[in-house]
Amino acid sequence: MTKQIYPCLWFDGQAEAAATFYCGIFKNSKITSANPMVVNFELNGQRFTGLNGGPEFRFNEAISFTVDCDNQQEIDHYWNSLIADGGSEGRCGWLKDKFGVSWQIVPSNLAELLSDPAKAEKVMQAFLKMNKFDIATLENV
Repeated sequence: MTKQIYPCLWFDGQAEAAATFYCGIFKNSKITSANPMVVNFELNGQRFTGLNGGPEFRFNEAISFTVDCDNQQEIDHYWNSLIADGGSEGRCGWLKDKFGVSWQIVPSNLAELLSDPAKAEKVMQAFLKMNKFDIATLENV
Protein backbone atom coordinates (compact mmCIF):
# COMPACT_ATOMS: atom_id res chain seq x y z
CA MET A 1 0.00 0.00 0.00
CA THR A 2 1.49 3.33 -1.01
CA LYS A 3 -1.22 5.59 0.38
CA GLN A 4 -1.69 6.49 4.03
CA ILE A 5 -4.86 5.48 5.87
CA TYR A 6 -6.55 8.48 7.46
CA PRO A 7 -9.82 9.21 9.27
CA CYS A 8 -12.75 11.11 7.82
CA LEU A 9 -14.78 12.87 10.50
CA TRP A 10 -18.45 13.64 9.78
CA PHE A 11 -19.58 17.04 11.06
CA ASP A 12 -22.85 18.92 10.84
CA GLY A 13 -21.48 22.04 9.16
CA GLN A 14 -18.59 22.48 11.61
CA ALA A 15 -15.70 20.78 9.79
CA GLU A 16 -13.63 23.92 9.29
CA ALA A 17 -14.27 25.16 12.84
CA ALA A 18 -13.19 21.76 14.17
CA ALA A 19 -10.06 21.68 12.00
CA THR A 20 -9.13 25.19 13.17
CA PHE A 21 -9.75 24.18 16.81
CA TYR A 22 -7.58 21.04 16.53
CA CYS A 23 -4.79 22.82 14.62
CA GLY A 24 -4.61 25.36 17.45
CA ILE A 25 -4.00 22.56 19.98
CA PHE A 26 -1.54 20.23 18.25
CA LYS A 27 1.94 21.31 17.16
CA ASN A 28 2.99 20.96 13.53
CA SER A 29 -0.62 21.15 12.37
CA LYS A 30 -2.29 22.90 9.47
CA ILE A 31 -5.35 23.06 7.27
CA THR A 32 -4.20 21.86 3.85
CA SER A 33 -7.38 22.58 1.87
CA ALA A 34 -10.94 23.65 2.52
CA ASN A 35 -14.19 24.05 0.66
CA PRO A 36 -17.80 24.16 1.89
CA MET A 37 -18.04 20.34 1.89
CA VAL A 38 -14.57 19.03 2.86
CA VAL A 39 -11.67 20.27 4.98
CA ASN A 40 -8.34 18.47 4.87
CA PHE A 41 -5.96 19.03 7.75
CA GLU A 42 -2.94 17.56 9.49
CA LEU A 43 -2.29 17.13 13.20
CA ASN A 44 1.37 16.36 13.96
CA GLY A 45 1.70 15.12 10.37
CA GLN A 46 -1.35 12.79 10.59
CA ARG A 47 -3.83 13.51 7.81
CA PHE A 48 -7.54 14.01 8.61
CA THR A 49 -10.57 14.91 6.54
CA GLY A 50 -13.53 16.78 7.96
CA LEU A 51 -16.77 16.31 6.03
CA ASN A 52 -19.77 18.59 6.38
CA GLY A 53 -22.20 15.73 5.99
CA GLY A 54 -25.17 17.09 7.92
CA PRO A 55 -27.01 16.03 11.08
CA GLU A 56 -27.60 12.38 10.19
CA PHE A 57 -24.65 10.90 12.12
CA ARG A 58 -23.12 11.78 15.50
CA PHE A 59 -19.83 10.85 17.11
CA ASN A 60 -19.76 8.31 19.93
CA GLU A 61 -17.21 6.54 22.09
CA ALA A 62 -16.90 3.60 19.69
CA ILE A 63 -14.09 5.58 18.02
CA SER A 64 -11.59 7.76 19.86
CA PHE A 65 -8.19 9.29 19.26
CA THR A 66 -5.42 8.47 21.72
CA VAL A 67 -2.76 11.05 22.56
CA ASP A 68 0.33 9.61 24.26
CA CYS A 69 1.89 12.19 26.58
CA ASP A 70 5.43 12.09 27.93
CA ASN A 71 4.79 14.28 30.97
CA GLN A 72 2.10 15.92 33.08
CA GLN A 73 2.49 19.23 31.26
CA GLU A 74 1.48 17.55 27.98
CA ILE A 75 -1.46 15.77 29.64
CA ASP A 76 -2.65 19.07 31.14
CA HIS A 77 -2.27 20.90 27.81
CA TYR A 78 -4.20 18.41 25.70
CA TRP A 79 -6.82 17.71 28.38
CA ASN A 80 -7.56 21.35 29.14
CA SER A 81 -7.47 22.43 25.49
CA LEU A 82 -9.74 19.66 24.22
CA ILE A 83 -12.42 20.13 26.90
CA ALA A 84 -12.39 23.93 26.48
CA ASP A 85 -15.53 25.72 25.32
CA GLY A 86 -18.01 22.94 25.92
CA GLY A 87 -16.13 19.65 26.02
CA SER A 88 -16.65 17.19 28.86
CA GLU A 89 -14.47 15.05 31.10
CA GLY A 90 -14.78 11.31 31.25
CA ARG A 91 -13.09 8.68 33.40
CA CYS A 92 -9.68 7.09 32.96
CA GLY A 93 -8.25 9.71 30.61
CA TRP A 94 -11.27 9.90 28.28
CA LEU A 95 -12.93 13.14 27.23
CA LYS A 96 -15.22 14.54 24.57
CA ASP A 97 -14.39 17.80 22.86
CA LYS A 98 -16.99 20.45 22.03
CA PHE A 99 -17.71 18.73 18.69
CA GLY A 100 -18.45 15.39 20.38
CA VAL A 101 -15.22 13.65 19.29
CA SER A 102 -13.82 11.25 21.92
CA TRP A 103 -10.18 11.43 22.95
CA GLN A 104 -7.96 9.46 25.32
CA ILE A 105 -5.18 11.52 26.89
CA VAL A 106 -2.79 9.01 28.41
CA PRO A 107 0.73 8.85 29.83
CA SER A 108 3.09 7.23 27.32
CA ASN A 109 4.43 5.00 30.13
CA LEU A 110 1.02 3.59 31.14
CA ALA A 111 1.62 0.19 29.50
CA GLU A 112 4.97 -0.04 31.31
CA LEU A 113 3.35 0.80 34.66
CA LEU A 114 0.66 -1.82 34.08
CA SER A 115 3.21 -4.48 33.10
CA ASP A 116 4.97 -4.40 36.48
CA PRO A 117 3.36 -7.32 38.36
CA ALA A 118 4.18 -5.75 41.72
CA LYS A 119 2.36 -2.50 40.88
CA ALA A 120 -0.16 -3.25 38.14
CA GLU A 121 -3.19 -3.73 40.39
CA LYS A 122 -2.44 -0.57 42.39
CA VAL A 123 -1.87 1.46 39.22
CA MET A 124 -5.17 0.23 37.78
CA GLN A 125 -7.07 0.99 40.98
CA ALA A 126 -5.55 4.49 41.03
CA PHE A 127 -6.38 5.37 37.44
CA LEU A 128 -9.92 3.99 37.66
CA LYS A 129 -10.61 6.81 40.15
CA MET A 130 -9.16 9.52 37.89
CA ASN A 131 -10.65 11.63 35.16
CA LYS A 132 -7.47 13.32 33.91
CA PHE A 133 -4.41 11.13 34.50
CA ASP A 134 -1.95 12.21 37.18
CA ILE A 135 1.39 10.66 36.23
CA ALA A 136 3.05 11.22 39.63
CA THR A 137 0.24 9.40 41.43
CA LEU A 138 0.44 6.47 39.02
CA GLU A 139 4.22 6.22 39.29
CA ASN A 140 4.21 6.38 43.08
CA VAL A 141 1.50 3.86 44.02
